[in-house]
Amino acid sequence: MHPDDPSAFLRVAAVSAPSTPGDVLANATAAAKLVDRADHAGADVVVFPELYLPGYHPPTLESRPVQCDLEVDFYGQIADRRLDPLRDIAQRHRVCVLVGASLRQGPRRFIATVLIDRLGKARDVYHKQHLVEVERPLYTPGESGTTLVVNGWRLGLGICYDSAFPEHARAAATTGCHAYVCGGAYNVGGEHRRDLYYRARALDNTFYVVFSGATGGTAPWELSGGSAIFDPEGRSVDQAPMSGTGMAVADLEAQKLAEVRASHTMLSDIRSDVSARQTVSVES
Repeated sequence: MHPDDPSAFLRVAAVSAPSTPGDVLANATAAAKLVDRADHAGADVVVFPELYLPGYHPPTLESRPVQCDLEVDFYGQIADRRLDPLRDIAQRHRVCVLVGASLRQGPRRFIATVLIDRLGKARDVYHKQHLVEVERPLYTPGESGTTLVVNGWRLGLGICYDSAFPEHARAAATTGCHAYVCGGAYNVGGEHRRDLYYRARALDNTFYVVFSGATGGTAPWELSGGSAIFDPEGRSVDQAPMSGTGMAVADLEAQKLAEVRASHTMLSDIRSDVSARQTVSVES
């Protein structure tokens, strides 16, 4: 095996779950129980939805920033004791946890993915780069992508609306990622777009896609779940129930990844000159 190749398998759990708006400790405690459940299923990595820790509820995020936000230091470390249940379970089971959070660094707020690593350390690892309209008054968009390496698997991180931009996942693929991992929060009614985005990003880039979707809430913030894991041809490997609490669990397989990329060579066939185009007018 080449040093840059992934291990044969990486087992991932994508959680679907509701959150209590504004109660980071309660949500972290609930998440710890789900990590314990995922560990019993053999997961190496557990992924939670967008803004899972404060809850995806814009009125609460706007009116209660002190309760919703985690402070991050200059080095990206997070010391907030409300994360202790997740720190403890991650360290006990030696699993990696990726969880959606609202972070504050100085005057700026970010919709973020926080990594709780196998040593129980909490780190700020990714900021959402594409914000929807309701988020723009509250948050600053992220400035760069992130690749997380676990057991040799290169995981490109995204959050919800990022996946609507094919360039975001393509940037992960062309820099060597084997999978694209996103938390999201889609309102009820957006199921078709949600599922199409993640299937398409998998097939476009011949890599695995892991999506964790929030559930719960009430209109207009009722969320539709949809947690699923897609193979490099866009097929669903496992999917969680559309409501309530559950998880999709599947192995990312190095052999499957290699086989698909050998037969579907889109990444190696990309042309750099296709942006050049001519305009042809039809006379009336």
